[in-house]
Amino acid sequence: MQGLLRLSKVIDAFTEVVGNITIWLVPLVVGVGVWNVANRYVGRAIGRTLGSNFYIEAQWYIFSVIFFLGSAYVLKHGGHVRVDLFYANFPPRRKALVDLLGTLFFLMPFCVLLIYFSWPVVQTAFKIREMSPDPGGLPRYPLKAFLIVSPALLFIQGISEAIKNLAVATGAADPSLVAEEQRRDTLELE
Repeated sequence: MQGLLRLSKVIDAFTEVVGNITIWLVPLVVGVGVWNVANRYVGRAIGRTLGSNFYIEAQWYIFSVIFFLGSAYVLKHGGHVRVDLFYANFPPRRKALVDLLGTLFFLMPFCVLLIYFSWPVVQTAFKIREMSPDPGGLPRYPLKAFLIVSPALLFIQGISEAIKNLAVATGAADPSLVAEEQRRDTLELE
């Protein structure tokens, strides 16, 4: 089990790196959004069109990348929405068992299915070098690659979460240590 927990730490470290890179895209998307708004209002004031589809599409492309790359990071930090009507009152080992089963029977199959059904779409987009239909728009095929990258990252982080939950559920790891590690990771980001 200790070897698996070391693998989990490696996966967690990788997810942290991807998450920290993704965090830097947030000011960029805000900057592009401010640029779009400023161009729209200044353009109206002077009677000219200052914006373009390039900036509008760049804004939602960057936002999409943040969403796609951030999903595994959010999973690692326990930030995904959870309906915890009963879960909140469970003891730590039962919570770990519920999380383990959820990861194995819902998260991982979902990621596999998403990759499977997205693959032809991504492959076609790259084959035809799909572009935006709008004048001045951006290429779409690089963005569509994230339909594969995102669930792959989520699947990999799911492996880490499954390992940690298995360790807690079987008593191989103290639940407070896993919780303390997650809390420490969160505090380091603040």
